Amino acid sequence: MAGGNVKIGRAILGVSDKRGLSELAAALDRHGVEMLSTGGTRAALKESGRSVKSVEDFTGFPEILDGRVKTLHPKIHGGILARRAEPSHQRQMGRHGIEPIDLVVVNFYPFERTIARAGVSLEEAIENIDIGGPTLVRAAAKNYADVAVVVDPADYPALIKELDDNDGFVSAETRWRLARKAFARVTAYDCAISNYLGAVGGGETAGLGETFSLSMPRAQMLRYGENPHQTGALYGDFPRIAEQLHGRELSFNNVFDISSAINLMIDFGDYPDAVVAILKHNTPCGIGVGATLKAAWDKAFATDPDSPFGGIIISNRPWDMEFARAVDELFTEVLIAPDYPPDVIQFLRKKKNRRVMRFHPAAVDRHEFDVKKIVGGLLVQTPDLSLEDPRAGRVVTRRAPSAAELDAMGFGIRVCKHIKSNAIAFVERDRTLAIGGGATSRIDPLFAARDKAARLGVSLRGSVLVSEALFPFPDGPTLAAEAGATAIAQPGGAARDAEVIAAADQFGLAMVFTGVRHFRH
Repeated sequence: MAGGNVKIGRAILGVSDKRGLSELAAALDRHGVEMLSTGGTRAALKESGRSVKSVEDFTGFPEILDGRVKTLHPKIHGGILARRAEPSHQRQMGRHGIEPIDLVVVNFYPFERTIARAGVSLEEAIENIDIGGPTLVRAAAKNYADVAVVVDPADYPALIKELDDNDGFVSAETRWRLARKAFARVTAYDCAISNYLGAVGGGETAGLGETFSLSMPRAQMLRYGENPHQTGALYGDFPRIAEQLHGRELSFNNVFDISSAINLMIDFGDYPDAVVAILKHNTPCGIGVGATLKAAWDKAFATDPDSPFGGIIISNRPWDMEFARAVDELFTEVLIAPDYPPDVIQFLRKKKNRRVMRFHPAAVDRHEFDVKKIVGGLLVQTPDLSLEDPRAGRVVTRRAPSAAELDAMGFGIRVCKHIKSNAIAFVERDRTLAIGGGATSRIDPLFAARDKAARLGVSLRGSVLVSEALFPFPDGPTLAAEAGATAIAQPGGAARDAEVIAAADQFGLAMVFTGVRHFRH
């Protein structure tokens, strides 16, 4: 950090996002700041009754090349980059008639919004790459010792207050903070351009391109990472999606678990009935559907009464007091819902150690790339958004599944894609009965689920088995039938499919091949 307070005497403003512009201009007017601008920003300022000088009048040089060159001029950049305490800079400014610019307020052409539109052309995307804006911002941020730079309308109110409280001066601390944010914004903008152009081939966007760049703001530091000896931080828009209403600060593991829970519940977004899911270590241990949240909770909890202790509970609808009282009997780390009535949130806040979150499904970008860290790089893929309808699958056994079995298969597919591989789930149409996952062989999850169900007294008779990947050997359907299942949904595609189908027919099972696997590592 460098410099003391800086008096704002002249500002240049050029914004695509005009939120708050009128209020900021009014504050600058109050403090006698000369305003320079171009194009739409100048028109908006003049319309609000502000005195504003055009950049071309200030520089004595007109806009050229259809407005592509407006601010790229020594009188602009010299006024921003000149070091006020450097005598040689001051002499050169005087020699060339350069006047100082103390505040730069700029946000960029909406490149990210442009490329997000369906059917956008490469030419249109290119035209929405801002040149002058990032150049102004980088110059001002580099010279933060003498210049303030603002790239986000959300920062206008604090800047206005500081100007009003300090007779038009801006502190070194504020300029330093704004400069860091400005460089981060330039980086994010360049990342978006690089990623888009790297993915364009033959005039069409291919998705994953020659380069992959990430730039995200730090949302918060975390108490520690996955373990206490690790340092952790949260980056990106997570707090906009999962809003904390109560409880201790989130841990690294809390955030990951909450993300897993939200992704799971979004896959039940079209269910009209109440859905409750219980998760532990970012994998489901029970999911239920019912007419009420309490009914759904009872079904989810019955799957595995051991695991919910210290777990995550999420629902697809606002909580009611009956459900809240049932959950209150159990120690849980995080509770998540679309909303909570006032009496329910007041009740849940009585326990200080648990976190209460409100999630906003509409804020989730479901098309974000899935990114995993590896040694020396990143693995990047498109998200797994597939939800297969078993009715559109291929019946491969002599017996076709009943309507109830098909309903259970559809429910189980939504569950199984969120269980760590190798994964299976014994289900009914409205609840999980037994879950097996995270195993190194395809048969082990079946043994684990069967044995746990037996220990807990959960009957698997008449259940449907769903597997997130193919069964390579006939032992899968054999064990499923012995456990009590009557139907199976699986991707199919194994070398021994014929043997697997024959085993299912031997036990009178109905089996559907969905053709889609859902590995989750």
